Amino acid sequence: MADQEEQETTNSTFPTGRIKRIMKLDNEINKINSEALFLISNSTELFVKFLAEKSSQVAIEKKRKTIKLEHIRVAVKRHQPTADFLLDSLPVPAPVESKTEQVKRKIDENRKDVPPPPKGSRRIDTFFKKDF
Repeated sequence: MADQEEQETTNSTFPTGRIKRIMKLDNEINKINSEALFLISNSTELFVKFLAEKSSQVAIEKKRKTIKLEHIRVAVKRHQPTADFLLDSLPVPAPVESKTEQVKRKIDENRKDVPPPPKGSRRIDTFFKKDF
């Protein structure tokens, strides 16, 4: 049993070759010691687990079954040390379009094929607009 626990701690779930390539993207790093590679690999694994757990808690609070970017963003904001370095790197969520905005966009897309009305005529929807 103790042998199995020891083996679990020495094997990383992340491929070491890929981690090594990512580390070598830094121009200041020439050689990577196997112990350093091991520490970086395990640290990365622990960080990803931590982030997944915190994001999962946020998703559960919002009564969702799927973790989304917004859940990760909230989890990062709640943990100040993580927010200090990671918040700026997260992609900005796309603005949510309301149903009326979606309908207007589809109408505008369909109007591209329709020729403009003759001069002096008005569109029917201008009749229904309120004048203030």
